[in-house]
Amino acid sequence: MDDESRSVEDPRTPLAPGLDISRIVTGLWQVADQERAGVPLDPGAAADAMADYADAGLTTFDMADHYGSAEVIAGTFAAGRNDAQLLTKWVPEPGPASEEAVDEAVARALERLGTDRIDLLQFHAWNYADPSWLDCLFMLAEHQAAGRIRHLGLTNCDAVHLDMAVRSGVPIASNQVCFSLLDRRAAGAMTEVCRTHGVRLLAYGTLAGGFLSERWLGRAEPPIDESLTWSQMKYRRFIDQAGGWERLQGLLRVMDGVARRTRMTGDPNVTSGLDGAPTGVSIANVACRYVLEHPAVAGIIVGARLGESSHIGDNLNVFRFSLDDDARRELDAACAELDPIGGDCGDEYRRPPYLTASGDLSDHLTTLPPPYPVHRCGAGEHVSTGTPWEALAGFSRAVRRGGRIYVAGTTASHGDRLIGGRDPAAQTHFIIDKIEGALQSLCATLQDVVRTRVYIRNGVDWESVARAHGARFAGIRPANTTVHADTVGEDLLVEIEADAEVS
Repeated sequence: MDDESRSVEDPRTPLAPGLDISRIVTGLWQVADQERAGVPLDPGAAADAMADYADAGLTTFDMADHYGSAEVIAGTFAAGRNDAQLLTKWVPEPGPASEEAVDEAVARALERLGTDRIDLLQFHAWNYADPSWLDCLFMLAEHQAAGRIRHLGLTNCDAVHLDMAVRSGVPIASNQVCFSLLDRRAAGAMTEVCRTHGVRLLAYGTLAGGFLSERWLGRAEPPIDESLTWSQMKYRRFIDQAGGWERLQGLLRVMDGVARRTRMTGDPNVTSGLDGAPTGVSIANVACRYVLEHPAVAGIIVGARLGESSHIGDNLNVFRFSLDDDARRELDAACAELDPIGGDCGDEYRRPPYLTASGDLSDHLTTLPPPYPVHRCGAGEHVSTGTPWEALAGFSRAVRRGGRIYVAGTTASHGDRLIGGRDPAAQTHFIIDKIEGALQSLCATLQDVVRTRVYIRNGVDWESVARAHGARFAGIRPANTTVHADTVGEDLLVEIEADAEVS
């Protein structure tokens, strides 16, 4: 961490060219929780509550198409002023999306927000084995070029696929991911990808649903039930994955010690809250400051329950102090006592254990369709991925005969596009995604792969290909053969075949 990024700083930052945001972004996901009984908030009253944040300098708001009436409320609020930045998301059902569906999603957001250009539209993908997530991004990029979207972002995207999207030519400005003292996945490979491509992180879950605050210090462990908000139910599951309630209490005690000895700029002891009451550095402030000082992070998203409670004064305190080296060492040591949250950013929405409010994906998905069509031919089933060579040369991407599946030589082509640019690792990851998609369509998984054959174009860095293969197959360990060869097409650097057995 350099000295500049750790100093008490301007509470605003450029997220992307022409888009400056407040470094504390007010998150409106709790609108959906407030409306869980089926009664929408009054848009005028809720918009007035938003104005309190903006008047205090917190002018940036994050929402999504599925956060209840959040977009409508934000549009009502923004109609009366010109200093707000509205960041929203499109989270479509998994599976192919037509141009008409993408057009409708963009038009719907524009209408709800009452604008002719969306400041930042963030896209969520459910299944990387289904390449339609890339099709959606390419179509959204066309809307950006047409001026309906200022900047494109991702949400809950892992490091591999963020890198893949950027190398495939999608202009990604940001990635919104979970990042906190409880969940530090974003500090690893994600940060390196962001540094490589100039992508900024928007961090949510920084307060872990409010569990990283004084309110829960020394408190008994609450059950995961309807007595909690949806956000609290979600982060109780994170706490369990991190080692349980007692380990959380150990982290809170260290955070409390750091907060008590930290002083703000100005008055050496206290500052004044929004209501005039004296306040010091809080545990929540420490949690926010820790993530905000991370070099890849542009802003942290702190949730608001519009019209019910406001922590504006406490939020603003984050800009009145910085963490010293001793504080960071103590916090890092406390985090080391936790079990790391497994996987990469966003995996909680794609694989067990599902760290969601419900503990599964029932609140998010109705079905997960197969990535590719399956055709029956003779005694077997065949999958086509729609590449021109399949029709031209008369072959299938994959064939299933009983319990055996044979996947043909697969490259990083998708329609007429090259995925991953000329980066061999990115191409390898997309190839394995295609193989996984073919297997899913035939009711199998990567876990069923027993053999791969990797062909690498002469002169291409074999180690980056091997590392990408290892990252995806490390826990599976199929037999493997690697060959240097003149692969078809100068830009197609890697080709992989696979065999699988299904019991």
